[in-house]
Amino acid sequence: MIAPLTAAEEGVVGRPTKLVVESVTKVFATRRRQTVALEGVDMHVDDGELVCLLGSSGCGKSTLLSIIGGLEEPTGGQVLVEGDRVVGPGADRGMVFQGYSLYPWLSVSRNISFGLEVAGWPSARRRERVDELLGIMGLTEFRDALPKELSGGMRQRAAIARALAPEPDILLLDEPFGALDAQTRRTMQQFLLTVWARTGTTVLMVTHDVEEAVYLSGRIYVMSGRPGRIAEEVVVPFGRQRGPDILRDERFLDLRGELSELLV
Repeated sequence: MIAPLTAAEEGVVGRPTKLVVESVTKVFATRRRQTVALEGVDMHVDDGELVCLLGSSGCGKSTLLSIIGGLEEPTGGQVLVEGDRVVGPGADRGMVFQGYSLYPWLSVSRNISFGLEVAGWPSARRRERVDELLGIMGLTEFRDALPKELSGGMRQRAAIARALAPEPDILLLDEPFGALDAQTRRTMQQFLLTVWARTGTTVLMVTHDVEEAVYLSGRIYVMSGRPGRIAEEVVVPFGRQRGPDILRDERFLDLRGELSELLV
């Protein structure tokens, strides 16, 4: 059995709130009908947390993430990052999607550096940041490779590195491992935990995989569908140091079962 860390050991006492979602509603309207995708969604993510947004397909979780990322506008409510209202995309939010979303004509290092060039980072600082991320991601020897020369897991590592490059306040992940095979997916889950521990980045991740949510996150927001609402907020009873052994823990199995029932 793995004993959960206390609040003091986790360092969560007095942790500031990084992201706030307040009464967010989203209505998609056509000439013939209106579809309420989200209704009255409230949630928060604190500094340094890894939180999962869990729900079945079509419940609106990716729409919510797009609103947080500034790619969609809410019909009602608001999103705040570091106390500032989200009105569009910004460098304070890094996003990674299920598709690898790398520029196929650029090398790994140029993909990571691209946003920094646009933001006007000095060349020396860009090189330093790219080298740092290549090392963290285990991609140093592939710095000059094109995306097509990488495996699926390596492409997602490069995509995560690119999203982390500008040092965003929060990293938004939309089913980032959904296109990977089972073994690579498990490897990438463990890799994400390692990166999260090393960088201290605040992470909000969308997934429909119950086991993935329990394995990765400290808290889980469970979404119901039609329209999308937060049905439950669940605290995961494990500390940050996790490995495959928790998959056999009775608390893990019990929580996985309870969450699976909520999604039915």
